[in-house]
Order: sequence, then structure tokens, then C-alpha cells
Amino acid sequence: MTSPSSRLPAVSWLYVPGDRPERFAKAAASGADVVIIDLEDAVVPARKDEARANAAAYLRERAAGDAGAVAVHVRVNDVTTARGLDDLAALAGLPGLGGVRLPKVDSAGVLDALDGLAVPAYAVLESAAAILAAPAIAAHPRVAGVALGEQDLAAELSVTAATALDQLRLQVVLAAAAAGLPPVPMSVYPDVRDEEGLLASCAAGRGIGMFGRAAIHPRQIPAIRRAFTPTAEETARAAEIAEAAELAEREGLGAVALPDGRFVDAPIVARARRTLALARRLAPPLPDGPHDRPAATAPDATSPAARPPA
Repeated sequence: MTSPSSRLPAVSWLYVPGDRPERFAKAAASGADVVIIDLEDAVVPARKDEARANAAAYLRERAAGDAGAVAVHVRVNDVTTARGLDDLAALAGLPGLGGVRLPKVDSAGVLDALDGLAVPAYAVLESAAAILAAPAIAAHPRVAGVALGEQDLAAELSVTAATALDQLRLQVVLAAAAAGLPPVPMSVYPDVRDEEGLLASCAAGRGIGMFGRAAIHPRQIPAIRRAFTPTAEETARAAEIAEAAELAEREGLGAVALPDGRFVDAPIVARARRTLALARRLAPPLPDGPHDRPAATAPDATSPAARPPA
């Protein structure tokens, strides 16, 4: 499996209810990296068949036209149920489908239902059993990424302390890293009006190795992008490391020495290069007119600039 350091993960994942097809195009234009059409929690049982049909029609429509750069995934219903299996059958082979998001994955055996699906699958861990099985789930060959369904998990465990949740998050972060998967994105922040709280929560998640976040409203996307943009200090440090590594490579040196005399090894160099790539990718668009931007600079992440799903 490809090392997570060699690719850039998605930063923002925006949920849109499958029974609100008029919102699909707006979600795709929101700036999110991935739009997730939700057939599960955001849709009442009486409208789930309609939601599935809406998702299929939209995917065909995108494939027939200009799909653009935004990936579209679908969160299906629990694949241990008939409805979840029907969702997978309806989606299999559909053009325009970038991936499926699987709720309530409690064991690696659940993932055997994906044998007929040829798109990336993302497992959502929402129970104590799922946390204990996280290493096996993450290592399953059909899994492209894992995430936490924190509201269900916290309710099952009666967890309210942030420190307890962080321990659960860290177990999943470790399982994903050990399996060579991309970093674990954060679960949704349910208060769409509390940007300050969202930014603080993102900073805390970033500090324990999580990266990116799911959102339930387009207004959350800019804050999520800012929160996970490398700061000016981080970018400058990464540029220093990358330049030292390039010099060492040109001179045929095995060790990379920084100007202050410190040595760094290959994983640190790889992380620095990924930081620079993220800074370039997440930098805000320049205003019209003449300009010059240093290629490796990025704004500081702290600068101004139904039931919630997992």
C-alpha cells in the first residue's frame, strides 16, 4: 500500500442529504474536496429509496457532463442490512462514483460485502467493538480510509471527557498509520454557527495526528481549510528542511544537515515536502492583477480569511 506521506489527503468532506437533490450541485461548488451524498442518518426511512435514486441519477449526470475536480462519494446504509446491500448493488458500476462511506463497521468481516464494488471504501467506526477491531478493519484490502462516528461512539460508552475521546481517536490514528492509510479525518462539528469552536476543535485534532474534517454545512468549509493549512512558521521550517535535503542529494550525501547543525532523517524530509505541497494546495486564491507569490508560502492557519453524520 502507498505510504500516506506520498499523497495529499482530502481536507474537507461535506455531507448532503440524499433526499435533497437540489443541494448536490451547491455542495459540489462549496470548496469541499469530497461531497458525500448521505443515504443513512440524514434521510428518514420513508425517503431512503428516493435518496438512492437521486444519488444514482446525479452520478450519471456528472459522468455525462463536466464532473469537475470534486470527488463524489455516497454514504450507504449499514451493509449488514438488506437496505445497505441494496445500496451497494445500486451503486456498483455507476460512473462518477468516487467512493463509498460505510457506517457502523464493527469488524473486518463486514467488509467482505464489498467484493463486487470497484471504488474506494471508507469505514466509519462507531462502536466499542469497532475501536477494538480498528487494526483489522484498517488493514482490510478493500479499505481506503477510516473515520470515527463520534456521536454514536460517545453515546455507547457514556463518554463526555475530551481526554477520553482523544484516547479513542488515537487508537484509530495508530491503526490507520500502521495500515498505511491516509490520516484519519475528524468527525463533524455539530454547531454550524460556532466558527471559533470549530477552529479550536480542529487544532486539537490536528495535534493528535488527525487531518481534515467532515462538515454538515458549506459555511464550515473555509474554517476547516484554514485550520489544516500549514502555518507560515511550519511552511518556513519545511522549506528549510526540503532545501537542505535537495542540497544533500545534489552532493551525494547520506545525511541531511540543517544550517544550525541539526540532522534530520528521511521521514522528516518526507513530512516537510508534504507540508509544502499542502501549503501550495491550500493557499487562498490571489486577487486579480500583477502579483508574485513565493511558491512555498501559505497563510497562518489562525488568520481570518435529521442528526449530524460522522
